[in-house]
Amino acid sequence: MVFRVEVGLRKEFADSEGVTVQRRIHNDLDIKNVKDIRVLKVYLVDCDKLSSFEVNSFAGNVLADGVIENYESEEVLADNYSFDWIIETGFLPGVTDNEGKTALWGLRTYFDEKFENDMVFSGRKYLISGNIDRNEAEKIASKLLANSLIQRYTIISRAEWLEGKKVGNNVPRVKGVAKPVVETLSLDVSDEELVDISKSKVLALSLEEMKAIRDHFRKKDVLAYRKEKGFPKKATDCEVEVLAQTWSEHCKHKIFAADITYEDKNEEKKTEIRSLYKSYIKKVTNELREKKEWVKSVFDDNAGVVQIDEDTLLAMKVETHNSPSALDPYGGALTGIVGVNRDIMGVGLGAKPIFNTDVFCFASPYHKGELPGSNLMHPARIFRGVHRGVKDGGNESGIPVVNGSIFFDSRYIGKPLVFCGTGGLMPLKIGDNPSYKKEAKKGDLIVMSGGRVGKDGIHGATFSSEELHEGSPVTAVQIGDAIVQKRMLDFILEARDKGLYNAITDNGAGGLSSSVGEMAQDSGGAVIKLEKVPLKYEGLQPWEIFISEAQERMTMSVPPEKFEELQRLADIHEVEISNIGEYTDSGYLEIYYDDMPTALLEMDFLHNGNPRYSLVAEWNAREKEAEPLADYKELNNIMLDMISRINIASKEDWVRQYDHEVQGRSAGKPFCGVEKDGPSDAGVLRVSPFKKNAVVVSHGIKPTFSDIDTYWMTASVIDEAVRNAVCTGADPDFMSGLDNFCWPDPVYDEEKNPDGKHKLAQLVRSNMALYDFCKYYEIPLISGKDSMKNDYGSGKNKISVPPTLLFTLISKMDDVEKMVTMDFKNEGDIIFLLGKTGNELGGSEYHIYHGQKDTGSVPKVDAGKFMKRYRALKKAIDSGLVKSAHDLSDGGLGVTLAESAFSGMTGAKIDLRKVLRTEDTVRNDTILFSESNGRILVSVAHANAEDFMKIMAGTDTVEIGEVTSGGFVKVLGLDGVNVVNLSIHDLKKSWKSLMSKMN
Repeated sequence: MVFRVEVGLRKEFADSEGVTVQRRIHNDLDIKNVKDIRVLKVYLVDCDKLSSFEVNSFAGNVLADGVIENYESEEVLADNYSFDWIIETGFLPGVTDNEGKTALWGLRTYFDEKFENDMVFSGRKYLISGNIDRNEAEKIASKLLANSLIQRYTIISRAEWLEGKKVGNNVPRVKGVAKPVVETLSLDVSDEELVDISKSKVLALSLEEMKAIRDHFRKKDVLAYRKEKGFPKKATDCEVEVLAQTWSEHCKHKIFAADITYEDKNEEKKTEIRSLYKSYIKKVTNELREKKEWVKSVFDDNAGVVQIDEDTLLAMKVETHNSPSALDPYGGALTGIVGVNRDIMGVGLGAKPIFNTDVFCFASPYHKGELPGSNLMHPARIFRGVHRGVKDGGNESGIPVVNGSIFFDSRYIGKPLVFCGTGGLMPLKIGDNPSYKKEAKKGDLIVMSGGRVGKDGIHGATFSSEELHEGSPVTAVQIGDAIVQKRMLDFILEARDKGLYNAITDNGAGGLSSSVGEMAQDSGGAVIKLEKVPLKYEGLQPWEIFISEAQERMTMSVPPEKFEELQRLADIHEVEISNIGEYTDSGYLEIYYDDMPTALLEMDFLHNGNPRYSLVAEWNAREKEAEPLADYKELNNIMLDMISRINIASKEDWVRQYDHEVQGRSAGKPFCGVEKDGPSDAGVLRVSPFKKNAVVVSHGIKPTFSDIDTYWMTASVIDEAVRNAVCTGADPDFMSGLDNFCWPDPVYDEEKNPDGKHKLAQLVRSNMALYDFCKYYEIPLISGKDSMKNDYGSGKNKISVPPTLLFTLISKMDDVEKMVTMDFKNEGDIIFLLGKTGNELGGSEYHIYHGQKDTGSVPKVDAGKFMKRYRALKKAIDSGLVKSAHDLSDGGLGVTLAESAFSGMTGAKIDLRKVLRTEDTVRNDTILFSESNGRILVSVAHANAEDFMKIMAGTDTVEIGEVTSGGFVKVLGLDGVNVVNLSIHDLKKSWKSLMSKMN
């Protein structure tokens, strides 16, 4: 029997959720006649064991707050309110319903009975008052309240309601259970048919890759062994799906492994590159590792690992979840953050996540007009959904967010970029063994822990390996459950310390296919029994079970004699574990379903059989001369405009919603200053309450520089990450980097991707710079990821993201009490500018403000000079001489000065004539808004200024002004006359005004 429970706020209480929805209807949909909205929570309880009395008791004591809420166990609660329209939303069958699962846990606890899974389903009922018609109600439902990929909705007018029309109690249960079968595919077909097979099955494999699979299954030795093991001659559906997942761009990084002919048209020079990854990323780290002995694990695990003190390791990973977030912003982003948490849980023998980072790239949430695709969402909806997904995933997991940023550009309208990062700690050793080493051994059991498997997440890896289009698969959408994962984390850490497994990894892209497939390389093979895998519901085919990316799952390699103890521990933590097979040394991945032969794949072919790409890259420098700008005599209005620009303005309203304090480690928080609203340069976390040392995390990102040259863009983001960390007091000689590339498709196709050679050249130049400047700065690259198909559509209608590199940096400080923040402190403190200012406005916020997006000279990096400066600053900070330090980035000196002043609630006065600058930097606005690299604004007590300058000698450091009282920022121009004279209150108001308008 199905019982309905509806819960809503009493009429005398304001409905904040309804007010928010009403505002979004006005702002996003331009529907002005909605006057009021009340929101009811809906629960469908499908259980024959309960009576209506028991359901009422459960609703009143668990689901509803008796002080402020009403509830009804039938569909009548709406009669308590006035409304003109009802819109009810709920999940489609098979979609993860976290609120429903939470209600089920409450039901089990309330009645002390283990009710079955998939028994409580949640939804929302919106009671809308206002003079709107059915078309407008349909628009509200489809464009704002429900995502048709994962949700259903019903619309009822008041007249229909009064006539007795109701939503009903149809539960979204998966029906039509199909008998598990293993199908075979005929690959002995024409090239055109091979391509069609790849497209129709969302394999994302090229013709050459399909032919390689076809040829493999023609080999005599392969056919003979298949016959011996009872497998059919033809490839099975599971085998082809596993190969597609393993060979996907998402998992195999085929473009970074390709042979590339790079031609520089300007220098008439050709370079042959065999693997960007090996030639630049891996190479620079290998060259630095002998010197950087604290680097413990790179390239061959879920995350990079470094040693930060005598008994502690730090692991770090940053992932992207772009394509799923374009389809379902909330679920995609939630999956992104909990997924990268699992990367840390599965590195080595397991680390405990201690912080999250997030960086988002969106189109403007204030976008007006039609969207360029029928399945695209408004950028504001994507922004809100992504933000809420990462917030819920992090907060509910008990992991603080300590660093991040949001970047806006119209080209992200086709596909947003969602970078999620996690850092974690683990002891140097577990027992007598290094904790960063693991190995699945022959005879170990294959144990899956955590959530169950469903259709959600099927083809996630292959889907992410192609551009977004109208037919993108809905099964690629997943929704994570942070609470289930938190229980699994606690279980894993205890099992780790008890030595109950030999290896562990997460079920990420490709699910069991990737986790078992990767771990089986240690032992040399595996046998899997798919009927032992717990499912969310019946009806999954064997290949679906094996490649599903359904969330909250880890795979462990467990000695048989330890499984019983592991099971007892799992029961204590309420974590489901299943023994699904065994690691072998057969050389094969062998899969069965109830003894039905499902897949038999040679390990070497699975991991090394894909053909290499051969690609061509062509570079033609595209730097354009900037148009002359008016030479403004006073810059007050421009300063206010600049500081309120969308990529500079405060994001405090959004960042505040993350938990920064959980676990009690955060020393350097996202905000600082007198009113705790100044933008910190980096996150700083104590390693332990019993130690003084700390971890520092920062990042750099600047996609607009890519419009001119990705080489200098890459150099700039590396330098920005270094500057941000050094400003807090981080050690510049203990830095590790993570490179995350998000690129438009760089594979040339005359019809679909005619500028692919240029995009590939941009990628090559970025990798060249990554090698050069990590080598100069002595930054080993410990982890990274690439996402290569960030486009929407095809050919002339293609929308490509700007080439984007996020460079994340981790460092340390030995004494957290010496940490420095960016806010000015005291009247009379001397303001110093470290570094030289150049006429480098290319790609800057100031040029974009004037409509010159891709013109001018992009900022360069002189790593040798800059590192000398950073080491000197570190020495000054350790000597206690520095009151504040703030890096100059977006908006240059003008924005940095304003931020430091209003964060400290002080005034400031500087003289542009004192700024060290290049000969061609001859204008006030250029000096104020140039984004030249290597520059930091520092304040020092007057009594310490001389000692500070002694330490900084020879580093291009000059005194340019002082901290003042009175609350005004004043800037003297090159003629000695004030060009800026603004109150810090006006500056802060402008800085905070833009993003607070969107909610």
